[in-house]
Amino acid sequence: MNRLLIISLLLLSAALFTGCSVFGGQSADKTALSMPNTQSDIVKYAGPESKAVSMVYTTKRELALTFNGMADKGTMERLLDQLDTYGIKATFFLPGMRVAEEPDIAKEILARGHEIENNTLNRLDMSKMSYEQVNKEIDLSNDVIRKKTGVSPNYVRTVSGGYTDDVRLAAAQLDMQAVVGDSLFLYNWQNETELEKRNYIRKYINRGGIIALDTQENRTIEESVKLIAEGAKNVGYQLIRLDKLMQDGGERKPLEQIPGYDAAKINMNDANATYNVMYKKEGDLKKEVVLSFDDWGTDYTITKILDLLAAYKVKASFFLRADGVEKNPNLARAIIEGGHDVGNHTYSHPVITSITPEQLQQEIVKAHRIITEAIQQQPTMIFRPPTGVVSVSTLKVVGATGYRNIANFDVDPTDFNKSRTSAQIVQTIKDETGNGSVVLLHLLDDIQTIQALPSIINTLRGEGYTFVRMSELMGLNIGQ
Repeated sequence: MNRLLIISLLLLSAALFTGCSVFGGQSADKTALSMPNTQSDIVKYAGPESKAVSMVYTTKRELALTFNGMADKGTMERLLDQLDTYGIKATFFLPGMRVAEEPDIAKEILARGHEIENNTLNRLDMSKMSYEQVNKEIDLSNDVIRKKTGVSPNYVRTVSGGYTDDVRLAAAQLDMQAVVGDSLFLYNWQNETELEKRNYIRKYINRGGIIALDTQENRTIEESVKLIAEGAKNVGYQLIRLDKLMQDGGERKPLEQIPGYDAAKINMNDANATYNVMYKKEGDLKKEVVLSFDDWGTDYTITKILDLLAAYKVKASFFLRADGVEKNPNLARAIIEGGHDVGNHTYSHPVITSITPEQLQQEIVKAHRIITEAIQQQPTMIFRPPTGVVSVSTLKVVGATGYRNIANFDVDPTDFNKSRTSAQIVQTIKDETGNGSVVLLHLLDDIQTIQALPSIINTLRGEGYTFVRMSELMGLNIGQ
């Protein structure tokens, strides 16, 4: 261990963050003058901020497992052994001071195939620092990591995972690729049951997600890694290093650059608005049927539904609840990449006859914009009313926004009811489906839709039905 380096860093840290002299009776100003790299040298960066990333835009089935801080040697060795057991390569955001104190731990992390990044020098609250102090916290940590490991960090994360404009500017000035947050920061478990823990983890196994745990504070870290590894395996996703995830990701265009982002607008002049509502295609001579899916769920549920549809070569129609899409845009993009309709199911799923016309239009327009930005193209311009309840006045209000095509349904197996078995769901669909039917299913977790779906498809195909999207049943030309 280079004790001189540690002492020098401690002295410099004290000078920077307390404003006190470190040389007897010298003033802080004289100390600054005696150190060529102190805060007086730093001019605030005037260029563009470094990008801030809490989730990577990708539909690949992968996410990053990351760790903050550096715990004691025993804890770190147990953690590294556990990652080896599960075949996980992770990213460690290390504080420069800890790397200076125990460089062998950092070198062991690298030797095991993991990635090292910057957790700042002392893991202080950077929201309370000057720009010069922020810059030094990042720069000195980079320097220590580089000298002790030979690795130059590309990313920085603060102790809280949050960031200020100064953090992003300093990162840009220091040529760092990004300030990294997280899609889930996992704290210590309290009194949760095993099922509650597993269900909580399941919510955050997202494509492009960045899961963070703190090696110094988290007392249940080994249990959490086990749950995360099992959760990813259950969905069929891979836990990878952050650098690879970033390489695999893309850049999302801003909403205003996407054609069709303004296809839905607030328009309270609805007296003469037109609309086309379809429960089923009346008089349809073809044995065709639509499988439609409403609402939102986790990657676990939706990915399994997408995989089943792909395996059986079925294209379906998805009507998405946008408050879910807002939290997990990558999954919405995966649906459109599967060749399915992606339609509008409002933002928060109200019964549309129970809210004001203004509220209804706001729900639709907000959902349209969120879905558009998530899938990076105009959604299928079809609206599905939550619960299916409508009135003539609400249909006009919907039509006035630009969503003139409204899809309802004639086959409802109430699969959202957790007491319904897969056999009951299949039987209801078999009994109620006819030419031009629209079957209502759901994307909710912990219902029997996934289990029922293969039998639904096989049963209807066995009776001679083909599967079409809602846009096809309504005769819309959407270019798919």
